[in-house]
Amino acid sequence: MAYEWHRPIEAKWATLTALTFLCVIVGGLVLLVPPFFMQGTIAALPGMRPYSPLELEGRDIYIREGCNVCHSQQVRPFKTETDRYGPYSVAGEGIYDRPFLWGSRRTGPDLARVGGKYPDSWHWLHLRNPRNLEPRSNMPAFEFLLRTPLDTSLTQAKMRTLKRLGHPYSDAEIDGAPDALAAQARKIADSLRADGVELDETGAHSEAVAVIAYLQSLGRAIRAQPVAASGEVD
Repeated sequence: MAYEWHRPIEAKWATLTALTFLCVIVGGLVLLVPPFFMQGTIAALPGMRPYSPLELEGRDIYIREGCNVCHSQQVRPFKTETDRYGPYSVAGEGIYDRPFLWGSRRTGPDLARVGGKYPDSWHWLHLRNPRNLEPRSNMPAFEFLLRTPLDTSLTQAKMRTLKRLGHPYSDAEIDGAPDALAAQARKIADSLRADGVELDETGAHSEAVAVIAYLQSLGRAIRAQPVAASGEVD
């Protein structure tokens, strides 16, 4: 019978606790230290830009409502995933994400490539009641987002903070954030009305419009990259 070397260690609780703690520390350092030396080594994809003011607000609402709990944003490099979702995720497309929303749980489908896949009106109806579009969906309805006014009082402060963290917002972009946000919201509202959505002023300036703007931004930069014969992004 082979000698069970771990038995003496397991018999001494203090030794086992100390060694376990040491393993956790070493493992933590291995995971946390290297990224500090990698700052600036990952470049944004060509055409990649920070989120617009409206998209930034939509992303915060997306996180607030826990959407990232059920929807990952990480296409893994497997054929079954790239066939369904498109090019696999690369570091350069998440360079402006704070925090990352990659995730691993897919109660709902991955959303890393959802931008441009559906019209704005599809997202509006889906937020109102997912089962009107997909009867098997177990996603809760977010109808309240369609009538909740979007709070933009902190938008510029958020952009200033992100600029200090390295996001390339210019002072002009920050100063013009309210106008840029309103213009993008009007564009989405016009798109909704053109598709037959009955939209009052509350709906046109609602949190739902911001969420739609965010969702429509996802995955567009990587889809604009040249694709090799293998179907992978160069």
